[in-house]
Amino acid sequence: MDAHSAQNIDLLATTGDALPHERLLVVKGPRSGLTMSLAVHSTTLGPALGGCRLWHYDNWVEAVNDSLRLAEGMTLKNAAAGLNRGGGKTVIYLPTGTVLDAEQRRDAMLDLGDAIESLGGAYMTAEDVGTSAEDMAVVASRTAHVCGLPSADGGVGEPSDATAAGVYAALLATLDEAFDSREVAGRHFIVLGLGHVGSLIATRLAAAGAQLTVTDVNPAKREFATTLGASWVEPDAAHRVQADVFVPAGVGGVLTDEVIDALRVRAVVGPANNQLARRDGAARLAARGILWAPDFVVNAGGVIFLAMMNEEQPSIEVTNARIEAIGETVAHIFADAKQRGITTLVAAEEIAAARLGKLIDIVR
Repeated sequence: MDAHSAQNIDLLATTGDALPHERLLVVKGPRSGLTMSLAVHSTTLGPALGGCRLWHYDNWVEAVNDSLRLAEGMTLKNAAAGLNRGGGKTVIYLPTGTVLDAEQRRDAMLDLGDAIESLGGAYMTAEDVGTSAEDMAVVASRTAHVCGLPSADGGVGEPSDATAAGVYAALLATLDEAFDSREVAGRHFIVLGLGHVGSLIATRLAAAGAQLTVTDVNPAKREFATTLGASWVEPDAAHRVQADVFVPAGVGGVLTDEVIDALRVRAVVGPANNQLARRDGAARLAARGILWAPDFVVNAGGVIFLAMMNEEQPSIEVTNARIEAIGETVAHIFADAKQRGITTLVAAEEIAAARLGKLIDIVR
């Protein structure tokens, strides 16, 4: 296949049923030589919107599968957030141990821009884990279907602050439900992952008087933990710390059966995508009396910011109000789940499904 051409593939699940994604483009960048997967899950509500993840995987198939999961999550996120956007995601596969220099990184972003352009406007990207607003400026030299550019390039910048603001609103709603109080001071939080958003959340919690236990796969983050007055724990032990709230802020799949069974908290709420390793993890958490705020609702602040601030007449006041309303949505999900005896996952999915006008297939 020519490196510039699109591959529209009907993927087959192990059962033989077609996956619900509309398109999947897998290309090997002609400049970078990197395999990149662009998954468009749905354009029912409008062109798909979802960031580009540049990350290490054991193999390229794992990266493709991650793009499929993340794209589906973006459909849920955008629909539940009330945006007229579908769900899509890009994953650029880095073999374990690979480090890109500046030229290789630029080549990867140019390749990504060409791949996005080949989709004809069905998908718009932005920054995500491993990429930045500066990277998006390079992508923009090859396609107009990109947002989150630096302000110096006429963009609105990275959405990390907006994502963190929405997470914090969700966190307060979760405290209210779990402890009948929105008071942060004195509560013990475990923050797993100190990237852009995780660091912002940890900083805000510390300023509000929270007790913090933090960790990251990058041991250099330990110095940042010290500045916050936070305790440090190794990543594989974080879920065993006794605390009030567990805040997953790294990569997805952290809530495995083993982790759920070992958690010693009252609630889980955080910005990480696809936190549940298995769909039935939501019921497993509920059975243990652990309140879980669905990630695709909690972390929607960034995509709300990008979508609304790229409208023809953007309003930062209206945008901020929509982000703050994430807390109200989370509170509604908790109330609905309790009243009807369903999981918070199902309650959140139904919000998205109502906007999509149909029941949506969920792949886990």
